[in-house]
Amino acid sequence: MADKLLVIVSTGEKAKALAGIAYAANALKQRWLGDVKVGFFGPSEALIAQDADVQRAAAALPEDASPFACKFIADQAGVTNQLASLGLDVHYVGETISRYIKEGYLPMVF
Repeated sequence: MADKLLVIVSTGEKAKALAGIAYAANALKQRWLGDVKVGFFGPSEALIAQDADVQRAAAALPEDASPFACKFIADQAGVTNQLASLGLDVHYVGETISRYIKEGYLPMVF
């Protein structure tokens, strides 16, 4: 049974993004799982930059979630600095996502 989860928030839809962030935060706080990591990828990155509610939710993720965002996508959208200012680790994420999967993290995509 998997006890490690990688939540990938890729949607540009506010309600779905908030649901993914909330699940990840609560899974950590309530100890539903042993470890949860959160990555933002694709349209969610522009959404964070544009929406104050999503910004607050992303910024409030526990440090243990190691929240990260894709630098390639962020650079294209012109939001790299904004995402970094929210505490997200902005870098090229292909290797990071692959490493988490190899380490046994189950990917869950919102």
